[in-house]
Amino acid sequence: VRLKQTSTEYRTRLESLSRLTAEEAKKQLYDEMIHDVKQEAEYKVREIIESVRTNANREAKKIIALAIDRCAVDQSTQSSVALVPLPNDQIKARIIGKDGRNIRTFEAASEVKVMVDDTPEAVVISCFDPIRREVARAAMTELVSSGKITQTRIEEVIERAKGKVEKRLLSEGQETVNLLKLEPMHDEIKKMLGRLRFRSSYGQNALEHSKEVAFLTGMMAAELGMDEILARRCGLLHDVGKALDHEMEGSHPEIGLEYAERYGEPEEVKNAIVAHHNDEDEEITSPITFLVSAADAISGARPGARRNDPEDFIKRVIALEELARSFDGVAEAYAINAGREIRVMVKTEEVDDAHTHVLAFEMAQKIRNDLTYPGHIKVTVIRGKIAQEWTSDPGGNQQKQRGGGRRRQYGSRDQRPSRASGSHAAAG
Repeated sequence: VRLKQTSTEYRTRLESLSRLTAEEAKKQLYDEMIHDVKQEAEYKVREIIESVRTNANREAKKIIALAIDRCAVDQSTQSSVALVPLPNDQIKARIIGKDGRNIRTFEAASEVKVMVDDTPEAVVISCFDPIRREVARAAMTELVSSGKITQTRIEEVIERAKGKVEKRLLSEGQETVNLLKLEPMHDEIKKMLGRLRFRSSYGQNALEHSKEVAFLTGMMAAELGMDEILARRCGLLHDVGKALDHEMEGSHPEIGLEYAERYGEPEEVKNAIVAHHNDEDEEITSPITFLVSAADAISGARPGARRNDPEDFIKRVIALEELARSFDGVAEAYAINAGREIRVMVKTEEVDDAHTHVLAFEMAQKIRNDLTYPGHIKVTVIRGKIAQEWTSDPGGNQQKQRGGGRRRQYGSRDQRPSRASGSHAAAG
């Protein structure tokens, strides 16, 4: 009883001296411990993430470098016009015909625009549909070669050219399947691959792109001990829906999935078709899909592979800056290096040094999930602090100085602004 009484008196005296009750002291200690543990956890998590990222990046770069080193695919940008050479300029009169009848018949039967202008010894065929453009080019070449250009013959030659192009589609698809050793494959799928020869995305030929993705996916799969042939199949057919996306309703993944289901393609191929763009609505169920997605990005981002629309670039940069500004505590954000880096200035009073690393990581994750971009984006978070004082004389009056009598103090030694803390993270 005496010990309990002494303990109570001791606690009462401590509370009186500290001006805190026992419960308030416990809460203060608890809050300090939570803050210390949280800060230590942030540092530990950052250390683990950096270690894992370093090792993963090293292995990933090794695998990708080996795949790229072994893969070389010729590329040429595509145009919406075809040039047909002529033996001489006199034949242009026969192409046009009396009162323009021949050229009107040709344009109506082939659904293209024929331009007979001042281009020496050539006519230009213009059409955004690459199949129709190829049919018209083949028909015009045959008509010019024979020299017999009449309305009846024009229609006959165009019909014959349609048959030849249809056979060429299957031939192109068969050659691609043989090259990649992907037999058996249904003839209708092969025809769709052949149609990709006449399609392009940002100037990049769709069939050559699909072949490059197939090779890269297969090589990366082999390095990882996965099924190389199945990986090639997934890579080759990932964009097969683009062969008909202007003729059927739906996006190219939806069209590709429909054909893959109709002609019995494996589940891994179906998943690669619908999920290789990393859409949140589509679940990735096969690890090969991740390789297809990586190979697709490599093929599209390679310098010279695609033409970039300046308007799309501006929209991408604006979206990147707006995303960075959406985070709490961000004062301003600027995209630099052609959108390959985003620099973020944070509010000193709202974000401490430890949290800048967490903010950079979260921002990189959101960029990776929400935006579409080639390559990777570096995220730099900057937290700075400026100390400012007024000079005064002993009497308390401000002294006049050149420049307005105001002085900023940035440090006791160098007197220059510095970046108090910077955090880096990469998206992509």
